[in-house]
Amino acid sequence: MDKQVTNFNTRLRTIRLREFFVWVVVTIIIGGVIMAIFPVFEENDDLFFILISSLILIFFFWCLKDTTGLSKNFEDLFLEKNRKEILYIFAINICFAFIFLFLVTVLDFAIGMVDPTWVTGFDFDKIDLTPGAFLLSSITTLIFAPIMEELAFRGILFNRLKIKIGFVPAMIISSLIFAAGHDFGGIISAFLFGICMCILYLKTDNILIPISVHFINNVAASLLDIVNADAFLCQFPWIILLGGIVGVSTILLIKYIIDETNALKRAYS
Repeated sequence: MDKQVTNFNTRLRTIRLREFFVWVVVTIIIGGVIMAIFPVFEENDDLFFILISSLILIFFFWCLKDTTGLSKNFEDLFLEKNRKEILYIFAINICFAFIFLFLVTVLDFAIGMVDPTWVTGFDFDKIDLTPGAFLLSSITTLIFAPIMEELAFRGILFNRLKIKIGFVPAMIISSLIFAAGHDFGGIISAFLFGICMCILYLKTDNILIPISVHFINNVAASLLDIVNADAFLCQFPWIILLGGIVGVSTILLIKYIIDETNALKRAYS
């Protein structure tokens, strides 16, 4: 990284992949020592994630300390055009995320109509968390995940790749790696979500904007899990409404990605 650069946004773009990878190795070593001393971090996935994320965020704090411009980034979050785009991108992505549920439900209904002996494989057992477990899960999902993932995947990986191979291949590769860390049913939606985050970041040069979308998305996903929305939406006749929502959001999401990518190509040509 270039410590002579004092602007927050510019300094972030100067952090090199090898610097980040070295710190990831250091994080693994330090994390291993801490887990050996305090086994609770190894026994609890949320505590483990908080530990690793905290160590990684120390790296970003060190890289970005003494920079200026972060307050301006916060102010830009509340500009009308940014607020509208944040909410729009959140809405079409959270709706598209139901595509796997919709397709599997339709397939399940179709098989059941052909084979009367078919027994559905759906199982939506609601998981009851203790207050402590719920708090840890919320901290992991709503605070650490959006900040750490956006800084790592968009702030470093996307930034460095776009210098070497161009922003379109960089969007695809960084989003594929981002999506690989998600559940099978959410890989496609995570990939497209990653593409949208790259577009937002490239358009605004403000990492707080994709972090905000990521935060809102995780809040909504957590609330939907709490109310067990999947079990409700896969029932007839709600599945018809879900199909319409997924169809419209798919069209809008693809249109947004194509239109904004073309606009960025023109801007960077």
